[in-house]
Amino acid sequence: MSKFNALFGGKKPIIAMVHLNPLPGTPLYDAEAGIDGIVEAARRDLKALQAADVDAVMFGNENDRPYELKVDVASTATMAYVVGQLRSEIEKPFGVNVLWDPISTVALAAATGASFVREIFTGTYASDMGPWEPNAGAAMRYRNRLNRDDLVMLYNVSAEFADSLDRRALADRARSAVFSSIPDAVLVSGAITGEAAEMTALESVKAVLSTTPVLANTGVRHNTVADILKIADGCIVGSSLKIDGDTWKAVDPERAKEFMHIVKAARGN
Repeated sequence: MSKFNALFGGKKPIIAMVHLNPLPGTPLYDAEAGIDGIVEAARRDLKALQAADVDAVMFGNENDRPYELKVDVASTATMAYVVGQLRSEIEKPFGVNVLWDPISTVALAAATGASFVREIFTGTYASDMGPWEPNAGAAMRYRNRLNRDDLVMLYNVSAEFADSLDRRALADRARSAVFSSIPDAVLVSGAITGEAAEMTALESVKAVLSTTPVLANTGVRHNTVADILKIADGCIVGSSLKIDGDTWKAVDPERAKEFMHIVKAARGN
């Protein structure tokens, strides 16, 4: 059994985002609310998502705009503190993602005991953050040096806020990434956070990766999730579960419950 299936029990998992409020040192950080405010906001979202019975949660620093390709040490340290404060309350498998820094993401997973990570590990991109050249080899070796070879690695092969300089078709890049970089699952994204990937893109990647899980990574909504799950092996969802479907607002408990009701019907459970 693959590590992905062992973690998620063979079903098409819904991984829900706990978007942390802006972290210290970032332009949108709320110094008055402080780190305690970040913890409390994350606690509310975590509670709502778990009550909705999502399959897993992932902690990310989506609010740390403008994004960086190598984050400040304080960002990773603060995220570790926040997850640590909530650790006893986490009832689902959880993952972490430090945008857009694979090494910091792996380090955070090792520090918190996360079961999985998401990041851009492969490819070459022109991005809003400048030239982008992730290094899967370095990240995977770092994972093993930290004694986390059990960590489930989710590779986003269509980076948001960027355009691939590799002009091969997305399906070919995904197939090559699986061959050369051994991810546990591949993610397909839209152009930016909250924007859906084209169904044709999802279909093309899944068509060439029959034995590797393929997940929809962005823009999954109440009215599309059933169709997406006919193709994908799961999805990561954030914005759709928020108040008014707004990425930057808190999780709406009723929207989250409604979403999972649709998912369970689509999965037949």
